[in-house]
Amino acid sequence: MTDTLKPRPAWLPFAIDYAPLILFFIMYKTAGVFAGTAAFMVAIIAAVLTSKIMLGRVSPMLWLSAILVVGFGALTIWFHDERFIQLKPTIIYAGLGALLLGGVALGKPLIKYVLEAGLDGLSDRGWMLLSRNWGLFFIAMAGLNEIMRATLTFDTWLTLKVWALIPLSLAFGASQIPMMTREGLTATDK
Repeated sequence: MTDTLKPRPAWLPFAIDYAPLILFFIMYKTAGVFAGTAAFMVAIIAAVLTSKIMLGRVSPMLWLSAILVVGFGALTIWFHDERFIQLKPTIIYAGLGALLLGGVALGKPLIKYVLEAGLDGLSDRGWMLLSRNWGLFFIAMAGLNEIMRATLTFDTWLTLKVWALIPLSLAFGASQIPMMTREGLTATDK
């Protein structure tokens, strides 16, 4: 059976991942934290539905984010306390870090199951290094989020979350390319 669906725009996965956060930031700046949180909750549900309809699947990371955004968003609105929404990144980062490092400890590079299709040729050692490095990065990000949450105003925390931590994650990902290349990563023309 051939796939008769039209090709998806290359920007769609990026929009699914980041549009809800950007909408939250805009709504927060224009209407306040509780309106921003409500918009975030609606947007993340829309992102899940869009992913399922347009891409045919919902990534585990998007499911996890959606569950935490809706859960902690509801607590934020119910208790009128923005600290709940600030806990979400810590929980995601710490959970991912623990999962990846636990896999490394057991000799299982869990990141391979998520990224294998896009990283053709990476050696077993490369997968272990990548899992370890991302695990440590996520644990550091959880700690950084907690430091920021404890020492910064909500407005400053949110600004750094959107405009500094996302680029930091992208830069860290880029910093892994030399190691992956040394460990057999090959360029593909898929």
